[in-house]
Amino acid sequence: MRTDHLPFPMPPRSHALIQEWRNLSFLHWEVDPERLAPYIPEGLKLDTFEGKAYVGTIPFMMTNVRPRLTFSIPGISTFPEFNIRTYVTKGSRSGVLFITLDAQSLVTCNYAPWAYGLPYRYCKARLDVDGWTYSWNSERKDGGVGIEGTCKAIGEVREAERGTLEEFLFERYCLYTVHRGKLCIAHTQHDPWKFREGRASINSNSLTGIYDLGIEDLLKPDLVHMSEGVLVHTWSAEEV
Repeated sequence: MRTDHLPFPMPPRSHALIQEWRNLSFLHWEVDPERLAPYIPEGLKLDTFEGKAYVGTIPFMMTNVRPRLTFSIPGISTFPEFNIRTYVTKGSRSGVLFITLDAQSLVTCNYAPWAYGLPYRYCKARLDVDGWTYSWNSERKDGGVGIEGTCKAIGEVREAERGTLEEFLFERYCLYTVHRGKLCIAHTQHDPWKFREGRASINSNSLTGIYDLGIEDLLKPDLVHMSEGVLVHTWSAEEV
């Protein structure tokens, strides 16, 4: 796994988990920073690109999730996930802040909040892959909140160039969370993202809509990208 592109060093201790993030659709909307303010924990600063704030809704597959030095378990280690995230900074480390992570995994929805403070919610979901066409749907058991649609890739596979909006959105190697009342950071390492631009056809999106983000058209993202994914090492959360 490459390290030359990392904006800061990973922790000196061993990583805790190995996982793969596969067949991702990145749906981004520009939002008013004031709408995001209630979601930003004390101690973090909302990160913007040329003064603009973004929220991403990302359907994808978590695959082969397992502790380091162990094997994946059929029926447990692979599942669809649909998260909503925005972008924050703390000092010199820019990272991701999750507003929600909806997943079809009872194990993850119980373990991740306990171990990391991540706001996981259980949902019924699926993601189908047909070449560079990804079709997905999710629905929470409590209230029916979800998203349903399809992404098709356009353009060539590329990596984000330095200083671009794509670098701002993709090249992040930590997440922040509030765990047991303390602001924490968890580092993530993977190779640079390879992605294509995409075209989304969204039929319903109460998942993004349930959060008061002021998005005028929940069915038309401002930016759409797709990626076949990356292999990821993640570290346990530590107090900032």
